Amino acid sequence: MSEKKHRSPLSVLGPGLVTGAADDDPSGIATYSQVGAQFGYGLPWPLLFSFPLMAAIQEICARIGASTGKGIAQNLRDNYPRALLQFVVVLLVIANVINLGADLGAMGAALSLLIPGPLLPATIAFGVISVLLEVFVSYGRYAAVLKWATLSLFAYFAVVILAEVDWWAAIKGTVVPSFKFDKDHAMALVAILGTTISPYLFFWQSGQEVEEQHRRHVKPLMISPRAAGAELKRIRTDTLVGMGFSNLTAIVIVIATAATLHQAGVTEIDSAVKAAEALRPIAGELAFALFAIGIISTGLLAVPVLAGSAAYAVAESFGWREGLNRRPREAKAFYAVIAVATLAGVAMNFFAINPMKALYWSAVVNGLLAPPLMLVTMLIARNRKVMGDLAISGVLEFGGWLSTAVMTVVAVLFLVI
Repeated sequence: MSEKKHRSPLSVLGPGLVTGAADDDPSGIATYSQVGAQFGYGLPWPLLFSFPLMAAIQEICARIGASTGKGIAQNLRDNYPRALLQFVVVLLVIANVINLGADLGAMGAALSLLIPGPLLPATIAFGVISVLLEVFVSYGRYAAVLKWATLSLFAYFAVVILAEVDWWAAIKGTVVPSFKFDKDHAMALVAILGTTISPYLFFWQSGQEVEEQHRRHVKPLMISPRAAGAELKRIRTDTLVGMGFSNLTAIVIVIATAATLHQAGVTEIDSAVKAAEALRPIAGELAFALFAIGIISTGLLAVPVLAGSAAYAVAESFGWREGLNRRPREAKAFYAVIAVATLAGVAMNFFAINPMKALYWSAVVNGLLAPPLMLVTMLIARNRKVMGDLAISGVLEFGGWLSTAVMTVVAVLFLVI
C-alpha cells in the first residue's frame, strides 16, 4: 500500500505549519502588540490582506526545495553570481542573530515575570536548551516536537476570549482597510509586512522540504515527476494552513491588545514582555500569564528556526554537508553555525542594547534583503533549466511577483519615512 494511502489529514502538515507558527515569534508579538495598543482596531486588516502574498512566496520557496532537492542558497550558488549569494547570506545571518538576541531576551524576561528570578541565567538556559535539542534530537522526533509546539499559539486565542472585545469594530477593522497617510501609520504598515514576510522563513521552509525528502527516502520531484502532483498539493495545503494560522494569530494579538491596552490608554509598548506586564492590571492574572507563557512557547519554536535557517544558508553557500537529519559528527560545520548563531544571540543580552533598537535594525536588514532575495527566488522558480517542467506559472507566479512588488514598496517606504 502506498505512503499516500497511509497518510492522515494531519500528516500533510509539517514545514509550512512550523514556518508559519515561527513567524509569530516574541519579536513579532511585540510588533503586533504595539499596533493594537497604538491604533486600536484600526490596523488588523494588513494581516488579512498580506496572507495570500505570504502564502504565495512561501509555497514557491517550498516548491524550489521539493523540486530540486536543494535549498535557496544552494540554488543561488549553482545558478547566480557568488557576490549575490554572499550579500544575501551575510545580511540574513546578521538579521537572524539580532532576532535571536531579542527573542531569547524576551523569553528570559517572560520567565522572570512568571517565576521571579534573574533574567540572564534564564536567557542563557533557553539558548543552551534550544541548541541541544536542535543538535542532538533526531530529525524525525524534533520535527514532531516543532509541529506540536505550534499549539502554543492558542494561548493568544485564550487571551482574546478573556478580553472584552468590541467584535463589530474588530471585524470591521480586519476586513475593511482604513489608512491615514502619516508617518505613524506608514511605520506600522512597514513593521507589519516586514515582520510577516521575513527572509529567514524562505530558507527554513525550503530547507525543511529537502529534509523531509531525506527522512522519507524519496527523490526530488524533478527526478520523480510522477510524485509531483500529490506532493505539490501537500505543499500547498501545508503552506496555506501554516500561513493562515500565523496571520490569524497575529490578528488575534492585535485585537486582544486593542481591546485591553488601547482601551485603557496604553499606547506605547516596546516589547512583548511589556505587553504582558501591561495586560496584568487591565485583563487580569490569567490573561497576563497566558500572554507570558505564549512568549516563551513561541520563542522555543522560533529560535531553532532562526538559527536553522542561518545554518542552511551558510552551509549551502560553502557546499558543506548540512541537514538536521544528519548526526552531529556528519555535519559538524552546519551544527556549529546553529550553536554560534544562537550563542551570539544570547551574548547580545549581556550588553546594554535597547531591544527595540535591535529589532529596528533587524527590520532594516530584513527590509533591504527581502526584495532582492524574492526577486532571485522568483527567477529560480520560473527557470526551466533549474526547475524543469515544475517551473511555476499562472496564479502562483502572479502571486509571487505581486508579493515581491509589495515588499519592494515596503522597503522604499522604510527608507524614506
